[in-house]
Amino acid sequence: MLNQLLKKLIHASSGRSRNAMAIVGLSIALLLILSAVQIQANYQQLLYTKTSQDSIADFLVINKTVTDKNVGAATLSNAEINDLKQQPFIEKIGTLTPSRFKVGIQSISKQIPFYSDFFFESVPDEFLDVNTPAWQWNETSNYIPMIIPNMFLDMYNFGFAQSQHLPQLSQDLITSLPVQINIQTPTGTVNYYGKVVGFSDRISSVLVPQPFMDWANKKFGEAINQQPSRVIIQTKDAASPQLAGYLKAHNLSTNTEKTRFEKYRGIITTVVAISWVMGGLMFLFALIVLTLFIQLAIASAKEEIYLLVTLGASPKQLQRFLRRQFLPANIITVIVTLAIVAALQFTLQKILATQNIYISAYISLYTIIAAFIILLLIGFVNNRAIKKYIHYNN
Repeated sequence: MLNQLLKKLIHASSGRSRNAMAIVGLSIALLLILSAVQIQANYQQLLYTKTSQDSIADFLVINKTVTDKNVGAATLSNAEINDLKQQPFIEKIGTLTPSRFKVGIQSISKQIPFYSDFFFESVPDEFLDVNTPAWQWNETSNYIPMIIPNMFLDMYNFGFAQSQHLPQLSQDLITSLPVQINIQTPTGTVNYYGKVVGFSDRISSVLVPQPFMDWANKKFGEAINQQPSRVIIQTKDAASPQLAGYLKAHNLSTNTEKTRFEKYRGIITTVVAISWVMGGLMFLFALIVLTLFIQLAIASAKEEIYLLVTLGASPKQLQRFLRRQFLPANIITVIVTLAIVAALQFTLQKILATQNIYISAYISLYTIIAAFIILLLIGFVNNRAIKKYIHYNN
């Protein structure tokens, strides 16, 4: 009977509109801060995890800048490669091995006639952005697996195919069509079958497995300069001033589009940081509003509560009752807000997947932990406000 009487007094005195405004304010703040946590988790997944498809900015292909003085000799010496390895802004370095023999590729299908002189390169597997079990070769293999740049497919579809009245090709069709590889040797042409097994956005070259390149260079290669002309590096910051200064000082160059991406990443980092700050400020504001609402709810029923205390109700009994009145609404608010963030994450995953950008369809564990911590903080603030005000007025 006492709890029912208290409930009528509190709700009649506080008003439903003020309660609703406090819940709305808390919900908006929770949505902002939990979204900021989830955005940060997506950001980390996109740019820093090993499974990320979008690691272009972390890997740069470096070569000598070709000038009038080094035409025909723009190779990298062992001393230059060793010096690159010792730089603090470079985490890993790999050598791109070029083919030492002439290669031609032609289509086997009469419906898509195609022939072109080509060149092969190979790189250690740890620097590839394509992961497929088909990327294997030995001397008994039926075909030579190849990885080609997406840029090559775009050039064919929107340039060569249209000018030559040939059909455009999709990635699925390309990977299903074998091609003939013609290797020119001093004793004649040797033919092999090749197959495209993946498409790269990291290296603008036709790549073959390192075991095939080592075997073919030894078997068919010409006795020419064996020094590499290009290397690939992994760096934490592709837009680092130290890296840019080093490349310029040593007459080296790389793809500026990839370094520009790192600048965009810096902008995204700033936006994420701002969302953290805004979410935190909104959450702090929401806690203040919620605390004031609790105090107003109690203050509005001050005379009735004082009368109940006079009649025998203890302050602890009042505190337990008030906690039970406010805490369930806060728990529901956190759960509903977390569900909204989960729905937004699922929708975002579907949208980004159409752009070949892959994130998890489920919210991060960090987001759930953040929601739990926030709920504990809300409970702590509520309890302090209730306890302080009851004791102050009694």
